[in-house]
Amino acid sequence: MTKRIFRAICTVAVSTFLAALLLIIGVLYGYFSDLQRQQLKMELELAAQGVVGQGRAFLQNLPDDNYRITWIDAQGRVLYDSDSASAGMENHLEREEISEARQTGYGESSRYSTTLLEQFFYAAKLLPDNTVLRLAVSQSSVLQLILGMLQPICLIVLLTLVLAVLLATSSAKKIVRPLNQMDLEHPLGNKVYEEMTPLLRRINSQQQQLKKAEQLRREFTANVSHELKTPLHSISGYAELLQNGLVQPEDVQSFAGRIYTEAQRLVHLVEDIISLSHLDEGAQDLPWAEVDIFEMAQAVLQSLQTEAQAAQVRLHLSGGPTVIKAIPQLLQSIIYNLCENALKYNRPNGQVSVDIVRQPDAVCLTVQDTGIGIAPEHRERIFERFYRVDKSHSKSSGGTGLGLSIVKHAVLVHNAKIELASELGQGTVVRVIFEVF
Repeated sequence: MTKRIFRAICTVAVSTFLAALLLIIGVLYGYFSDLQRQQLKMELELAAQGVVGQGRAFLQNLPDDNYRITWIDAQGRVLYDSDSASAGMENHLEREEISEARQTGYGESSRYSTTLLEQFFYAAKLLPDNTVLRLAVSQSSVLQLILGMLQPICLIVLLTLVLAVLLATSSAKKIVRPLNQMDLEHPLGNKVYEEMTPLLRRINSQQQQLKKAEQLRREFTANVSHELKTPLHSISGYAELLQNGLVQPEDVQSFAGRIYTEAQRLVHLVEDIISLSHLDEGAQDLPWAEVDIFEMAQAVLQSLQTEAQAAQVRLHLSGGPTVIKAIPQLLQSIIYNLCENALKYNRPNGQVSVDIVRQPDAVCLTVQDTGIGIAPEHRERIFERFYRVDKSHSKSSGGTGLGLSIVKHAVLVHNAKIELASELGQGTVVRVIFEVF
């Protein structure tokens, strides 16, 4: 970056200098040309007075080192020329400066001389005898002006380049220094350019997200380890007792049942972890299809009927056939986990109501229970992985603590919204809104 800034500053400095130099040369060229015209006009006035007083003798005695002097009669014939023989010269009556002088008394022009092969500036004056006296001077070109100023120009160019390099080096280091000294561990604590503030805020936001993600990863790892250890220790303990013959024959079936229960708990935990991992990756390979959400909810409640009877909870479904575009596997997971939670955290003689409502631009799935409810301090966290409001109840009911987290991720995959309302001791209402286009 320092090299780029250095090159940019040098390029700007040199370009500015060259542009200024060209402008100055242009201005100087115009100034010297005007000065040359004025001087030529003054010399012409003096020469005209001499010719009027002395005639050809004055012209012959006049030094012609700096000017070309031409005297033309009224018919355009050259009477005298300081650089060429007048006898062989063409008629000058149609020359621009001669024509203008005969009309107004004074004329001037600038053109290339085919005789002397140079660019000349001409000034002509009409004399009292109707002859015209003309002076011409070689007009300096821009190249001649540059060559005349070559030494100071080279010196200025050299000084400019040295100053540009020094300035570019100093400026580049000064610009880059705050960037190199930034503390990216504390982005908002840096005193840098105002233009960097949005970037630093974004870095800070990403760092906070990464810290939060790392914290969640650690909690997830710790929770998974804990959740795996508990059933494994139980299975290992029961199996060891059976292996060592320390279990009475009449208790073998009971121990086998406990081993089976803990093994099923492990199976459910692993399945939930795999589902979450799949959802974290976006579930890109899962197919979408037209699904009747009412029919799917009916099948879910039917599968939970046995558990509901054991818990003395009534299941109720309202609505009608409603087709939406969804991923069947994930939609079934949303309905099942919401209904299972509503059933597990309910009361004897309670009720779980599932309602499917078709709105103009959405389909609303509502699961309502008459259970223990959720305290305000827990409502923001119930969708976190392994978070349990009532840990003792969760363990006794065999929950993994991942059900609502799976619901949350499955809802996000469907670009749907989830809303929760709960009163402690009164029950909970969870509403999932699927947009329909």
